[in-house]
Amino acid sequence: MPAPRQVFIAVIGVGGVGKCFLSQLSKLASRQSQDPSHPTYLSLILVSRSNKLLFSESYRPLSLSTWEADLDASKTPVLDPLAIAEYLSTAPEKVVVVDNTSSQDVAENYPIFLKKGISIVTPNKKAFSGTYDLWQDIFAVANNGQGTGGYVFHESSVGAGLPVISTLRELVETGDEVRRIEGVFSGTMSFLFNSFMPVGGGGGKFSEEVKKAKDLGYTEPDPRDDLNGLDVARKLTILARIAGLETQSPTSFPVQSLIPKELESCKSGDEFMQKLGQYDGDMEKLKKEAADEGKVVRFVGSIDVQKNDVKVGLEKFDVSHPIAALKGSDNIISFYTKRYGDNPLIIQGAGAGGDVTAMGVTGDLIKVLRLLR
Repeated sequence: MPAPRQVFIAVIGVGGVGKCFLSQLSKLASRQSQDPSHPTYLSLILVSRSNKLLFSESYRPLSLSTWEADLDASKTPVLDPLAIAEYLSTAPEKVVVVDNTSSQDVAENYPIFLKKGISIVTPNKKAFSGTYDLWQDIFAVANNGQGTGGYVFHESSVGAGLPVISTLRELVETGDEVRRIEGVFSGTMSFLFNSFMPVGGGGGKFSEEVKKAKDLGYTEPDPRDDLNGLDVARKLTILARIAGLETQSPTSFPVQSLIPKELESCKSGDEFMQKLGQYDGDMEKLKKEAADEGKVVRFVGSIDVQKNDVKVGLEKFDVSHPIAALKGSDNIISFYTKRYGDNPLIIQGAGAGGDVTAMGVTGDLIKVLRLLR
């Protein structure tokens, strides 16, 4: 039997996704330690939230069963990413950082972690949809890019647990010609428009449906963060780059915001919600136009790789189209390629939620563990 090995895990961000990940990590650690061919001990050595930190100075494992209470009791202030990278770089075994935040500051330090041989798995979109220079810097250093540093995987940055990024990378790397990518990339916008204009008619006023989505927890605390389209634009930026386009940023192509111009200056999400109903007329008009054509309105993103054309916004679809038939908060991503011809390769399913997002992160951690053997 081969000698067991140890891999250290550092977790930054323990909100909804972070808690789900740590629960999955506990089960994964148990399975990995009992693997007869490659026993691996996954040792949690750092857990950080926005205001405090729990870490093991001697690199002895923290408890996966009591980490939350231990973190609550910790008096250690949060460290900046550079200090965390320095601490992890002196660990006696390989280290994987799990960044469950949406922090720009952490994202911009990925090249430093990777240069020190520290691997990264993350749902954080900021690193991969920020400046094109940062994208290049990350993959110039990463071992699964051009470099010899740590490995980096970010499946959950686009479709939560859906295999969107891995599928696109495989299409590209096996030499298929990706011509167009189209889909509903936001669970929030999917739920909102499936409720606002269901196939078969009905649906409430737009402002009422936004309120319903917010009350059910589908939107961000401030719904403007969903309605401005930037979340979808970030996901399209990531996919466009993997498909070979030098897309500079999520604001370098047309993104339709559903925030009425008159409400862009609202000082709070509550003020915005109070006033949104005054502007339902435009959306009702759009709904009627689509219904008169036998179509429905959906909020989609598309990438025309051949024309280097990326855009996000409202489009009308025949009721027989797969995008029209979506249910609940599902995502759907269609890849039109040379090999698949007129019938696209379609990935569909839950595109949001703590458990499925954490599943994508855990899946990426498993990829790194295999590569570190």
